Amino acid sequence: MEPIRTLFATQPTEPSGAVLPEGLRARYDGDLSFPSAPEERPYCVANFVSTLDGVVSFNIPGQSEGAQISNSNEQDRFIMGLLRASADAVLVGSGTLQAVGPQGTWLPESVYPAAKDLYQKYRTKVLRKPEYPLVVIVTGTGGLDLASAVFHTPRTRVLILTTERGKRIGGARLS
Repeated sequence: MEPIRTLFATQPTEPSGAVLPEGLRARYDGDLSFPSAPEERPYCVANFVSTLDGVVSFNIPGQSEGAQISNSNEQDRFIMGLLRASADAVLVGSGTLQAVGPQGTWLPESVYPAAKDLYQKYRTKVLRKPEYPLVVIVTGTGGLDLASAVFHTPRTRVLILTTERGKRIGGARLS
């Protein structure tokens, strides 16, 4: 992968204490930093691709992932993995879970396997976080395929957020 060339970057107003390991810094073209989260609420980062006119999905069965928009751009996948490696949790809607199919895990290396070791070193040694971010799946109906890889990947923690109606997930009633 060609290193990314940063076109615009701001300097953090306060030191975050996190510095990318050399391998990630070289690929990213510098350090990645986020402002500190206020104590009273979480800090959220959104990442998605879109066309110049704002389309984020063609909504074609089997082709509704961002890969159709980004053409599976290597630098885009690297940054998506880096953001996942930085996060405490990755939020996924049940529609996205279904569109991606049973192989989806939402782990940093699932989107960019070449940096797996770098992502893990960054999470565990620099950020002092668990090996993988929490995967949070949001569903209103509870219509989830519990055979999906995300539910069976070792050391992956999954939290399902649902409604009263959605308490019946995979045919089992949740309390």
